[in-house]
Amino acid sequence: MARVLRINHIGLATESIAEALRVFGDGLGLAVSGEEEVPGDNVRVVFALVGESRFEFLEPVGEEGPLQKFLEKRGPGIHHICLEVEDLSEMLQHLDALGVELIDREPRPGANGTMVAFVHPKSANGVLVELVEMQYER
Repeated sequence: MARVLRINHIGLATESIAEALRVFGDGLGLAVSGEEEVPGDNVRVVFALVGESRFEFLEPVGEEGPLQKFLEKRGPGIHHICLEVEDLSEMLQHLDALGVELIDREPRPGANGTMVAFVHPKSANGVLVELVEMQYER
């Protein structure tokens, strides 16, 4: 069975990445990576290193998308926890066989050349869980 390797990142929803980085980048001195848009999710992302894990800052692009709905309902804050897995397809099959509600039944492209899939919060104690398989050497 595929296994979880580590916490890859914690996703933080924000109206403005620039404002969030005033605290996390400028204030706390976290190293920040370049900005990237994920068109399928209508978001702009920036990562900040925290030891071996990262924060992923998520800013909405456009009027519609999952992040926009999240911000309207809940406001800025923790959006999801991302677990890195060694074989995403196998992990999704395993979770599906257990009856876990999945948002994505197949891996799809994510930020930084990764493949991702989401587990619905209804099946994960109210937490949106992103599963990621790295497509390059760490």
